[in-house]
Formats: sequence, structure tokens, C-alpha cells
Amino acid sequence: MLLFNGNVEKQILHFNPPIDVVDCLTLGDAYREAMSTYREGDPLGPPGFGIDYMRQGWYLNNGRGTLHGFICE
Repeated sequence: MLLFNGNVEKQILHFNPPIDVVDCLTLGDAYREAMSTYREGDPLGPPGFGIDYMRQGWYLNNGRGTLHGFICE
């Protein structure tokens, strides 16, 4: 997670017993959906004019920052 104060926060989730990669991807998607909300880019001017893609992404539901993905190891 990239927090709005500039810090990067890494959360590690351990599963016992360990899970395989396919289950990890499924759980990662579910975690992202539960912890954040996708936001489209902001419109630039009138409809059809363009979109500011710099504000597009997964924003944490607690308002602290953005979620940029997950790693399955």
C-alpha cells in the first residue's frame, strides 16, 4: 500500500497450511476488493474531452492511500 503520507506499507498474510498460487491469486483479488474501491480517472472538461488517468486506481476504503497489487510467494 502506498499511503498518502508517502510511506509504503507491506502487509504479509500467512496461511496454514500454505496455499497454492491459484488460491493465492483468488484470495488476493478478494482482499483487494474488500480493502479498496476502484476509482476511474477524473474527467478533463466536458464529456468526451478526456480523462486524467493519474487519479485512477484502487483507493483504500479507510482513506489512507492506494493499493497497488499483491505478490504470491
